[in-house]
Amino acid sequence: MLDRLTHRGPDGSGTHTVANAWLGHRRLAIVDVQGGGQPLVEPDRRLWLVGDGEVYNHRRLREQLEAKGRTFRTGSDHETVIHVLDEEGPEGLSRLWGMFAFALAGADGRFIAGRDTFGVAPLYWVRDGDTVIFASELKAFDPDRRNDVEPFPPGHWWTPGDGLQAFGELPERRSPEITALLGEGEPGDEPPEAVYEAIRDQLTAAVERSMRADVPVGALLSGGLDSSLVTAIAARVAERNGDKLQTFSVGLAGSADLAAARRVADAVGTQHYERVYTPDELIDWVPEVIGVIESFDPMLVHSSVPNLLVSKLAARHVKVVLIGEGADELFAGYSHYGAISSDQELHDELLATIEGLHNLGLQRVDRVAGANGIEPRIPFLDFDVVELGLGLPARWKLSDGERPEKWLLRKAFTGWLPEDLLWRPKEQFGEGSGARDILPKHFEETVTEEEFEAERYVIDPPLRTREELAYYRLFQQHLTGLDPDGVVGRFAEA
Repeated sequence: MLDRLTHRGPDGSGTHTVANAWLGHRRLAIVDVQGGGQPLVEPDRRLWLVGDGEVYNHRRLREQLEAKGRTFRTGSDHETVIHVLDEEGPEGLSRLWGMFAFALAGADGRFIAGRDTFGVAPLYWVRDGDTVIFASELKAFDPDRRNDVEPFPPGHWWTPGDGLQAFGELPERRSPEITALLGEGEPGDEPPEAVYEAIRDQLTAAVERSMRADVPVGALLSGGLDSSLVTAIAARVAERNGDKLQTFSVGLAGSADLAAARRVADAVGTQHYERVYTPDELIDWVPEVIGVIESFDPMLVHSSVPNLLVSKLAARHVKVVLIGEGADELFAGYSHYGAISSDQELHDELLATIEGLHNLGLQRVDRVAGANGIEPRIPFLDFDVVELGLGLPARWKLSDGERPEKWLLRKAFTGWLPEDLLWRPKEQFGEGSGARDILPKHFEETVTEEEFEAERYVIDPPLRTREELAYYRLFQQHLTGLDPDGVVGRFAEA
């Protein structure tokens, strides 16, 4: 299993057997590059841990724990997890701030597994009697176990004695701070200036947290609003630290994404790199991409091919990349939100979309980055940003003829980007990079209408298009016999 995940951790590996548990880890060295190898162990060698992701508030937690007399062996952010769990048990997980999945085992037979609230860090498991197996990707599991694989639910922990327990929920209720920000009575049509300031402050702080690393950090820049705002903030942070942010973009020659990204990079002053590909290259990369992302959903495939290529480019220069994922779900960026006129309906839809991110958009982000030995950081899914975004009245996110999608976010960052780029209409990454013009036409032609009608019901719910069947066939070659129901997410529209 560990060998099948070598791509996720090119910087080393480690294993340890303790009591009735076996722990294995592939390392991508981001924090404490020299001393943070895993499995980690606390000084008394009672508790061992393997973990994925980053705990952003580990320095503050470390100071609190050291004040209590705890001793640390490394500078790793995940060593903090060991001490928090030892001090407080699984209930202490609510104190961790970041993206993480882990398994902890003790010489006394203790075992705890957990995953962050949003499911940014991946985790799957198989429960077979007294045997429970965990892994970061579907492909890690033996073929004869794949039909028993389930996603480990975000915001939960598990122990053999207590079973599955929730510790983190989406912050859908307004905090006292947000209530004070909004003032008394029903919100008006126009937010007060303090709301725009809060959006700027929270996203800026999230980007700064996301840039904490002991290795170079860059940004994937599509030229769309979300990645452009993250880039604009990160460029200022880098400049303040005496550095120059590196940015990366891809597209067909002459594509809208390449042109917009180039202008953003020039406007905010980054060291910019481009990867120009051909239509044939897009098509040729699809079989590998489907194996990487472990999905056959057409919309996910369309965005994943250019995402894989830009990640390969970024991996030559940096070990951490900032990504703009999550803004559409917080500020109603998708076109279908435009058909919603009810405040409550829009809020409920945004909440449901965020809850489903872990096996759709976030799955693409994780797998593509993992396949290239880099770590993705997602400032829009910082807990504070999500809490603010979901706490704002949904009516301020409704779009109409006068207000485009994400107008609230755009207005909050007036002056940070050239006006025409700040208010540029949204395009899906696969559209602006050319993938959605090329891939559907090619792959639907590889499946006849007769084949589609004969094979579409091989899974439930059925495959929706000939293109999706073509991708499903490739998916089965990589994950033979896997029943995707409940494991592989699919967008509402093929």
